[in-house]
Amino acid sequence: MSTIKPKAVVLLSGGLDSATCLAIARDQGFDCFAMSFDYGQRHESELRAARNVAEAMGAAAFKVIHINMGDIGGSALTDHSIAVPETPTEGIPVTYVPARNTVFLSLALGWAEVLDADAIFIGVNAVDYSGYPDCRPAFISAFESLANLATKRGVEGRPIRIQAPLLRLTKGQIIEMGTRLGVDYSLTVSCYQADSEGRACGRCDSCRLRRAGFEQAGLQDPTRYRV
Repeated sequence: MSTIKPKAVVLLSGGLDSATCLAIARDQGFDCFAMSFDYGQRHESELRAARNVAEAMGAAAFKVIHINMGDIGGSALTDHSIAVPETPTEGIPVTYVPARNTVFLSLALGWAEVLDADAIFIGVNAVDYSGYPDCRPAFISAFESLANLATKRGVEGRPIRIQAPLLRLTKGQIIEMGTRLGVDYSLTVSCYQADSEGRACGRCDSCRLRRAGFEQAGLQDPTRYRV
């Protein structure tokens, strides 16, 4: 007797956190539909990484949405005239992309409705992160409330859950969990300014957090660096 799996949309950037999130959703028994975004980011190699991760982890589908957030600007990730910081900074860094997670979750919500999915998984983290306001628990909770006011499923009493399983984990704990669930981190790209081959700079905030996470977990870092 066959059992129909519940469906989940998983936001997949190609980085370490989102790959772990996909592994968690799969482990929880969801049929996973991976969604990535070509949003004008300078590190386009992450999209190839996302596709490789989705294929390696058996995602039911992989979709890339094209949206140019560079038209809005205001972030070092979408505006090449703004340098990516290579030393720690105070406050919200210039790598923050205004409204990015709000836009991404909104589009994921649309696909979730089409698929009749029960959940959306997003790999945001409020412990080892760069201080982005759209990675906080309050944001996730507020978006879930909005989602279920604005959707057919929500009105019918079948709410879509916004799952953020990494929210309160350290980077080391995330890596430990992903390793247990079979994530191949050599496929992932986290660097804000990775080159066309996916090699990391080793200096940006994302690289520093990633390297520290593998050190915390006591595991070998499979990241390919340019230097």
